[in-house]
Amino acid sequence: MQDRGPAAYLAEFIGTLLLVFFICAVVSLYVVQPSATNPNPFIDFSVIGLVHVLVLFVLIQTLAVVSGAHFNPAVTAAMTALRQIKPVDAGIYILAQLAGALAGALLVKAILVDEGERADYGATMVQDALSGGTLAGMVVEGLGTFFLLWAIIGVAVNPRATKEWAALAIGGALGMAVMVFAPLTGAGFNPARAFGPALVSGEWGGADVFLLVYVVAPVVGALVAAFLYFQIF
Repeated sequence: MQDRGPAAYLAEFIGTLLLVFFICAVVSLYVVQPSATNPNPFIDFSVIGLVHVLVLFVLIQTLAVVSGAHFNPAVTAAMTALRQIKPVDAGIYILAQLAGALAGALLVKAILVDEGERADYGATMVQDALSGGTLAGMVVEGLGTFFLLWAIIGVAVNPRATKEWAALAIGGALGMAVMVFAPLTGAGFNPARAFGPALVSGEWGGADVFLLVYVVAPVVGALVAAFLYFQIF
């Protein structure tokens, strides 16, 4: 376990800020809420997914050498369980991530006034298309985070991995999961990414639903992925 310092904490803040800003900006621009004149608007989730791929790819390439490029409390929880980071540093990482997510969402609100407000500044919500309510939302968010962590552990933590492909594989895993699951839960897979725009917009979908779907489920999915990967491989 490496000791982390101020540079790593700052990298987590900046990385999460940029991640949340670009995600919430593209959601604000490409997600149009139904209206009386357009009850079924077309939403291009392929563009939204591609933005996830590209922004995470760039952030990992530039900041992984500084902090490990977590940008996600669920990732930090899994790395703590795998003894990749000390608990004290993990706690500071999570605070930096939450602060960065809030700053990113506030920046979206400052730039995209009308578009952002119509899309709740990119806030994640359990959609009516998802049958099963809160439990189904937990399954979706847990499964998406599981897949993301499976990629992270396989290409970045495994000492035998070909790490040159790590950033693309991790960004691709996130983008693919977003393309599939965004119409159901907004595809957070990251408590910080869900927290920032929810706080800025005030749209939580209920505190119990938010905590279970966007906090508990991603952390559990991440921990299960970490445990299974190392037990099997």
